[in-house]
Amino acid sequence: MNTTWLAILGTAAGCYGLKLLGLSVPTGLLDRPVVRRFAALAPVALLAALTALQTFGQGAHGLVLDARAAGLAAAGVAVWRRAPFLVVVVLAVAVAALVRAVG
Repeated sequence: MNTTWLAILGTAAGCYGLKLLGLSVPTGLLDRPVVRRFAALAPVALLAALTALQTFGQGAHGLVLDARAAGLAAAGVAVWRRAPFLVVVVLAVAVAALVRAVG
């Protein structure tokens, strides 16, 4: 069997096992305030880390500051000013394209 298919089957089995493990957690544990707070904040932290990695990451090692950073900054300002989601995305794309065109 191909190595790729072994990886896919292993990942699928792991995901199924984690889902089964999550369903077997006692309800009393899930009702604790610390667990609730973690469950509320963990997705935000993971999304922020992914955004930072995709914006400032370059290859296996190193950081880069380019047009993506300018687009992210523009999107951050638009979110801070409570702009609609579509406006945030269009503004970020426009700023990044402008920075790439000028630089």
